[in-house]
Amino acid sequence: QVQLVESGGGLVQPGGSLRLSCAASGITFPIINMGWYRQAPGKQRELVATIDRFGGTNYADSVKGRFTISRDSAKNTVSLQMNSLKPEDTAVYYCKMRDTLQRDRWGQGTLVTVSS
Repeated sequence: QVQLVESGGGLVQPGGSLRLSCAASGITFPIINMGWYRQAPGKQRELVATIDRFGGTNYADSVKGRFTISRDSAKNTVSLQMNSLKPEDTAVYYCKMRDTLQRDRWGQGTLVTVSS
């Protein structure tokens, strides 16, 4: 079974950094892209960053210059380096992958809290 396991969430002070990681297992079809999404309390889930199989990236305007998405294709992992964190970055962050059958798989989410 396909599983996405996220790690790295936690409490961090404004201006601090966190690195989120997501490892995919049980993959039976090639991954065409992976990404990070987040959902703040009372808000809809939004795209944070994606990376495709060729290394192309896409970022939400709100995180450009602060967050960096990367992947290790051999390990089927994707990471999100988050710097200069702001209170408005507080959310549950979800890892997502899409395979060549256009199937989306989601991780369980990891909570990031930015507060002093």
